[in-house]
Amino acid sequence: MASDLPAEIGSILQSASINRRPSPRHDLNPSTAASEKQPVSLNQDAGPDSPDVAEDEIPVSVLDPVPRKKTMPPLPDLRFEQSYLKSIEHAEGWQGVLWITLRDQVILCFAQGVLWTLVLNGWRHWNRSAKFSGRGVGARIRRWWWGVNNWKIPSGDSKWRDTTLAKNVTEYYEGEFSSAAQD
Repeated sequence: MASDLPAEIGSILQSASINRRPSPRHDLNPSTAASEKQPVSLNQDAGPDSPDVAEDEIPVSVLDPVPRKKTMPPLPDLRFEQSYLKSIEHAEGWQGVLWITLRDQVILCFAQGVLWTLVLNGWRHWNRSAKFSGRGVGARIRRWWWGVNNWKIPSGDSKWRDTTLAKNVTEYYEGEFSSAAQD
């Protein structure tokens, strides 16, 4: 129990510091002078002809406020906690919460991973079996790219279909292990 005491104290302090009902009037940061400023640009048409303006000052009549651009809408809250709470909002009982949690955090993640793996494996299989001898645009581009990089374009003949290789291997094993049968 003594080893759990620091964890308990931390948990109590953390849960006590959560503001359950924040007030926009008191809990938001106050506006500052920087949030009230408007950017300006110099108006080249107006001249500093006013007699009460000093040489190192810019007259107010020359300054024009720059119109602000339309801002984007606020970003949605994509944190896990908010979306999870929204999805279990209408759950009836702990069985509903369990089903929603299992569905969203296990089944859908598993299905997404399986689908992505199938897509990648299909792409790799298609890419691996693509031929260089075709007359399509993709084969032409592939042959051009391999030629530019000075890569050896694989021939259509596979070394595993070579009958002389099989014959040589057979002769080797017959010569190597024929004396073992006689011993």
